[in-house]
Order: sequence, then C-alpha cells, then structure tokens
Amino acid sequence: MVARPVGGLSFPRTGFHPLSGRTILQIIPELEAGGAERTAVDIAAGLAKVGARAVVATEGGRLVGELQAKGGIWAPFPAGSKNPLGMLYNVRCLAKLCLDEGVALIHARSRAPAWVGLGAARALNLPFVTTFHGSYAGGSSVKILYNSVMTRGDAVIANSHYTAGLVRSLSPQASERIRVIHRGTDFAKFSPSAVGPDRVEALRKAWGVAPHERIVLLAARLTGWKGQKVLIEAAGKLNGEGLADVAFVLAGDAQGRDSYVRELDQLIESNGLTGVVRRVGHCEDMPAAFLAASVVTVPSTEPEAFGRSAVEAQAMGAPVVVSDLGAVPETVLTPPEVSAQERTGWRVPAGDAAALSQALAAALAMGASAREAMATRARLHVERHFSLERMVEDTLDVYISLLEVRAKAPAS
Repeated sequence: MVARPVGGLSFPRTGFHPLSGRTILQIIPELEAGGAERTAVDIAAGLAKVGARAVVATEGGRLVGELQAKGGIWAPFPAGSKNPLGMLYNVRCLAKLCLDEGVALIHARSRAPAWVGLGAARALNLPFVTTFHGSYAGGSSVKILYNSVMTRGDAVIANSHYTAGLVRSLSPQASERIRVIHRGTDFAKFSPSAVGPDRVEALRKAWGVAPHERIVLLAARLTGWKGQKVLIEAAGKLNGEGLADVAFVLAGDAQGRDSYVRELDQLIESNGLTGVVRRVGHCEDMPAAFLAASVVTVPSTEPEAFGRSAVEAQAMGAPVVVSDLGAVPETVLTPPEVSAQERTGWRVPAGDAAALSQALAAALAMGASAREAMATRARLHVERHFSLERMVEDTLDVYISLLEVRAKAPAS
C-alpha cells in the first residue's frame, strides 16, 4: 500500500488522514473579503476534504455561505470584541464552545481573537496557532503588549519571509516557532484556459479600452502607499517619450478616500494624461483583468506583507513590474538572483518613477516569443511555490505536528 508523508507521518491512500475526525477551530473577527478571511475559508475547506471538522468562530460576513458550502462549520461568536471585560467573558464562552465541539486545536488569525483563543487554549491544554497576515504597528508599551499575543502560539505562521523577519524583530524568542507559509492562490481559477475571451472583452469595453490599445494595470485600492501617483508619473514619462496606444488602468475602490481621488485626477490632468490613465473602480473579475493586461505593476511605496497580485498576474501570464520592497520581491524572479533568461518580471526601487517607466517600457517591448516564454516560466514558478494546495498542506502539517507533540507529552 502506497503512503504519502504528511507532517512527519505516513498514511495510506485509503481516505485516512491524521486529522480525520478531529475538530480544528479557527477564530477571526468576521468573514468579509480579505486575505485573512479568505485563508480561513480555504483552510476550512482543506480540513473538510480530509475528514476533519472545521469550525470557524466569527461574527459572520459575506464568506459564511461559501464556508458552509465547502464543508466548514460557522460558530457565531463575538470574536471582534476588543473590550477587555468582553474578551475575558469570551474566553469562558470559547472554552465552553471548544468543550461542546470537542476541539483539538485553536488557530487565531487576528489579535483580539488571539487573546481569547490563547486563554481558552491554555485553560483546556490545547495547541494554539497564530498567523501573521501582515505587520502590526505600535510604539507604546500597551500596543506592543497587545500585539505580542500573535507571537505566543505554539506555532507562529508568517505569510512571507518578510513578515517572518518582522516577527523575529518583535519577538526573537519566537524564532524557533515561526513557520513561513505563503498565501495560496487557486490556480484553477487563475488560469488562462479558465477565462473565455468574452470576459476579457467585457472588461475592455467597460474600461473604454480600444481594440488596438494595450493595458498597463495597477489593481489595488486607491490609497497613497499603493503607488498610483508613481505610476501616473511613470506614464507621463513614457507618454513624453512617444509611447502610444497604451492605457494605464487604475482598478480599485476609493473606500471613501475622496481627497486622494481628487489628487489623482488633478495629477492625471496636469500631466496631460486624460484618457491615457483611467480610474475604473473596483474590478470583480480579476482573472480576466490580469489576462487582459499587457503588463501588471505593483509599485507600492510601503512594504506589502505578501504579493498576491503579483502571483495572480504571473499565473495569468502577464509580465509584472513590482517595487523591490517588503514581501512582493519574494514572488518575482529577477537578476541577479536568477539569470536574465529565467526572469519572471522586474523589480524597481520603490517610489522611483523613472525606473518604473524603464521597466514598463522593457516589458511592453517584448516580442511574442519572449513574452510567451516568460509567461510559461512565471506560471511554473508560482505553481511551484504559491499554490492553494501547498498552503493547505503546509498548514495541516503544522496542526498534525502540534497534535503529535501534545499526544506524546506526559499528562500533567
């Protein structure tokens, strides 16, 4: 009988899994759209597939239906409460929930729920896992203490090597418990073969892009550090150098930042880029958006905790140009780490519009064969390192390892 190793164990391919029949509880404030929320649903689905019970304690949100459809169990819980007395009460409530549901392990994905999860886990002698989905700012002693709960897990998951470095600087004693597990992408969804030409055409029409125009896409919410101003400046340089028939598309919600939107519009107008740089609002169909793009750029001026857009764009075959800052460089292969023939995109200094314009020009100048070869390399690269399956397997490995250790520990 053939066996596959998981978390240091081997189990036969008969449907048995070390987590089968176990109940794993994730706790998160709510299940609205976001990286942490999406990951919670993905892990719940992975647990359900191996026969585990996947409970998510949360206030609710738009992803609850998807959670339940994929085999997860929603446990309505005021996990977002930051009131100290409310959090103390929540520890007792969560402990009771864990006893009622036979929970074997608690996984927290945010600070306030982590304090509650830590209290319940310690009271019941359960393994406790935390995930850093990003960095946490705080200079005061109170804020530092509040943030520190995320380093107190028996395993501390960081969504990138960059984030792991931040965790080590915050809590050097947690170094041995840190496990880097990159955010996973669903490559069945983000696949050129999964997107019909009608979807691409619908987007181009909605964005007012003519058939002969190519698209440089920046897909991010409209906020200063996402680099929209840097792209506008780079577009101005390229326009001044004679680049034509290229639409620079800013796809993203303003989320109430009206003054920033006015700044962008004024910058577009003052650079003579009206009709060249276009704000198109939120985009629901990101696979089609990346497939429509000739180049995708992530010109962030502050560090990103992960590079999801760069990964998804590479999966769709789009050349990418990203800031050499934060975690995004972990997702893109460029010289000098690899040869020029192995590159999957370009990295440029953050905030450097001239460097960005040069990289965009190089990407746009690629011939069909070079572009096709890069698309193939990029797809293989992200499939190897950033798949949804790998994220789920690595996370379940963490659970298995902790449960093994707890099972072997002498009774207190």
